[in-house]
Amino acid sequence: MNTVFVIVLLAAMVMVVVSLVRGVVAFLKSTKVDLESGQQVDATEMQLKQNKAMMARVKWQAVAIVVLAIMMAVAN
Repeated sequence: MNTVFVIVLLAAMVMVVVSLVRGVVAFLKSTKVDLESGQQVDATEMQLKQNKAMMARVKWQAVAIVVLAIMMAVAN
């Protein structure tokens, strides 16, 4: 049973990193577009993508924390 939790935890950790990288890439692209275009009034498509990726990162971090809490509860 513990092996299943470790596998799920590792998968969640990988998804955290993937979401973080996607968010940073979207941030860099949106910053480049903002610098080239000048003033930006509304959120651009890349900024919305960045926000979505960062929210996904937070969700995966929550999953990882829940898995760790379950593992600690089962261990006792």
